[in-house]
Amino acid sequence: MNTFDNLFSRRSIRAYNGESITEAELNQILKAAYAAPVGRALFDTLHLTVITNRDYINKWEDYCESQTEHRPFYGAPAVILVSSLIPSTDLNSVNVNFSNAAILVQNMATAATELSIGSCHIWGAVRFLNDNEALLKELNLPEGMIPCCAIILGHTDEKYTLRDIPENKIKTDFIK
Repeated sequence: MNTFDNLFSRRSIRAYNGESITEAELNQILKAAYAAPVGRALFDTLHLTVITNRDYINKWEDYCESQTEHRPFYGAPAVILVSSLIPSTDLNSVNVNFSNAAILVQNMATAATELSIGSCHIWGAVRFLNDNEALLKELNLPEGMIPCCAIILGHTDEKYTLRDIPENKIKTDFIK
């Protein structure tokens, strides 16, 4: 798949067939995260947690459902949580930390598309995770790490096909 075909066919997958990704597929997806550009080379401020424990995923999803009546993982057998050290609540100083986490997830989603593995960026469930001390404690995150975003992964019967991308999808101004 060429780069543009990958970008123009990638989409959020919300239906999984129960088949787990292989160790080789997971390693390729993680390698894509490791290849992501990281602002200010702050690699030591990032942490990945690969979660395939169904009991933990169900507890997290049950908690989300109790807050929103929504099950955000759609039966995906794997979740990769991206956490970062967040030095303060000053958005001017932490924007790079959140951006770095999101870039890792995007690289993993791009790799998953290449491998025909379903993926979906996860945001709201991470917000609820941060509100649940018991669930957070089970992750044994390194000191100071705050979950920022995640990606769900798994095999799907859905196919990635090229989409028509409207050029006016996002308002764009040009300053010449």
